[in-house]
Amino acid sequence: MALLLEIITPEGVSLSVPADSVTFPTASGQLTILPGHQPILGQTQTGELVYRAQSGERVYAIDAGFFMLRGDKLSFLVEGAADAANIDLDIVKNAQERAQTALKNAQKMDPAEVEEFERIVRFAIAQRLIKQRK
Repeated sequence: MALLLEIITPEGVSLSVPADSVTFPTASGQLTILPGHQPILGQTQTGELVYRAQSGERVYAIDAGFFMLRGDKLSFLVEGAADAANIDLDIVKNAQERAQTALKNAQKMDPAEVEEFERIVRFAIAQRLIKQRK
């Protein structure tokens, strides 16, 4: 029996696949979910999500958000997600640099804008680290 893993971002469904196990960062540390796990709900942290399936192991960079396991369906509602195999380091580096430049004027920004630029920087750093390891 496999889990149905779904990653949903503001742009839509990023991933929907069967998985034998899923490991990801939470507010309390790393968590691994296997089939048959009790229902659980919590917050994710920006970092690396690894899932294992019959086809092998895959790695995703995920941004902060929430997860919910109900039955055999594990859903993630996150601000962003990227398959490590498809991360373009030049694009990520450019986004990080633009956000860091914008943050230099943080005193003139709305707090929500500051938080969004900080989130972009965190997610860019996570993507770069994951891609460079792979």
